[in-house]
Amino acid sequence: MLVQEIDSQTFLSMIRAGADRLDRSVEKVNALNVFPVPDGDTGTNMNLTLASGVKEMERKAVSSAHVGELAEALSKGLLMGARGNSGVILSQLFRGFGKAVADKASLTARQFAEGLKRGVETAYQAVIKPVEGTVLTVAREAAEKAVPLSVQNETLVEWMQAVLEEARAALSRTPEQLPVLAQANVVDAGGQGLVLIYEGFLAALSGENISYSITEPVQASSDLERLEERTYSQTAQAHFETGDIEYGYCTEFIVKLDSTQPGKKTFQEERFRKELEKHGDSLLVVADDDLVKVHIHAEHPGETLTYGQQYGELTRIKIENMREQHSSIMEKESPQQEPTEPKPYGIVAVATGDGVADIFESLGVDVVIQGGQTMNPSTEELIQAVKQIRASHVFVLPNNKNIILTAEQVVELVDTPITVLPTRTIPQGLAALLSFNPEEESNVNRDRMLKGAEAVQSGEVTYAVRDSSYHGKEIAEGDFLGIKDGKIITSGKDLIPTSCELLSEMLEADADMVTLIYGEDVAQEQVEALTRFLDEKYPDVEVEVHDGGQPLYYFLFSVE
Repeated sequence: MLVQEIDSQTFLSMIRAGADRLDRSVEKVNALNVFPVPDGDTGTNMNLTLASGVKEMERKAVSSAHVGELAEALSKGLLMGARGNSGVILSQLFRGFGKAVADKASLTARQFAEGLKRGVETAYQAVIKPVEGTVLTVAREAAEKAVPLSVQNETLVEWMQAVLEEARAALSRTPEQLPVLAQANVVDAGGQGLVLIYEGFLAALSGENISYSITEPVQASSDLERLEERTYSQTAQAHFETGDIEYGYCTEFIVKLDSTQPGKKTFQEERFRKELEKHGDSLLVVADDDLVKVHIHAEHPGETLTYGQQYGELTRIKIENMREQHSSIMEKESPQQEPTEPKPYGIVAVATGDGVADIFESLGVDVVIQGGQTMNPSTEELIQAVKQIRASHVFVLPNNKNIILTAEQVVELVDTPITVLPTRTIPQGLAALLSFNPEEESNVNRDRMLKGAEAVQSGEVTYAVRDSSYHGKEIAEGDFLGIKDGKIITSGKDLIPTSCELLSEMLEADADMVTLIYGEDVAQEQVEALTRFLDEKYPDVEVEVHDGGQPLYYFLFSVE
């Protein structure tokens, strides 16, 4: 039978099918990221964001058969689960769509098309400086054709086929609009993700059976449910002191096993369990044929994630600071605790690495969210961080360009006044903090902190995850990369020479101080080699060295 109208069940099927297409192609989308560093996570962010939306929509579907209400629930779930720039833009596309169809119990092709158009308008408004040749372009050009196409095609299937063809054509044109895509000979990653979602829409309208589920496979569900019960059954918080917690981070994640991927190990449960036991306590490992769910209390959660990643892709990552949780519980349970007046300012910062988090806390940050490269926090996680702080005004430091948009969503979702400082790197975040003065007005502090962040040079040393060409430089997979203020400056086969070359580039201008933060995979002798280089070549420059413990990035440099 030809579908002439989208009712609630059809709408559910379309969204599930879109999520299914995206879920099965996450690595394909991730691989399109032009910058060859290990944070190419557009597919992952879009997938996690959409999964959050599907979950909220399915909850609503239990009690409603109204398309507008389902779209509103989808929008809410996407917004709360939005991760990274791509996730935020996806949430805005469906936020506008939801507003356009809010009063519609079912949808015609014309009404669906108007929803797509409204979504594009909302997304463009949410991005301060929209860039053409991205997912925004693909969404816009498809939506511009969707409305006239809705009156030219007899069925919804024919209409969606035409919209999909236009989206694919728009995607194919993205290299013409964005030179960096042309240089890498790829299309835009976010645009590809959106095309996959539209492919799912067409599949559902065509009657294809959709098996997408946001829960674990049935064969593993009973064990995983028992694990959840064991994980959250502990309630005897009042019987010990916060200082008694030896391993401070409750860490959970799922490994999607895939030994066929290059560099991935074959899973052996006993060996996996014994290795993880070295990193903490309260270890629970539940495994089936292709999934392993892990719960562990660890002092260095990044190490457990790095180990798990040797066996496959990580998903459902959750890290919670148990010391903070325990302190909060004890404060709530204390009968002597009197309500306190909120302090003038609170600060939330995003950082990866226990040592980096310690530095931020030492500079006055109230809540440090563990996240950053490959682990972008969601809107909801940022909201919860803000709500933990009793303050009249909260500053948020994303410290990653891919988290700024997510952080900006929080402003409209909490009652506390918030200022999001668009810090793109850890050094920028630290420089902003050093410029903060709790005695000043919020607008004065904002200007001071922005000025401080802009005055610092940021350097990062990581590795290439694939062969690529960047601004005329041929880069091989595994090469070390020296990055200055977001641009690859140098690459090489050896860590220390590459790092020295980057530092030399950063120190060409007059500089008084270098802060060196080394990561979890750096040996002490490598740190000493780098500091010797600085002492010998730049004797007048003061050098500070910190153990950041960050994954993926061997060194972070701040030059002032």
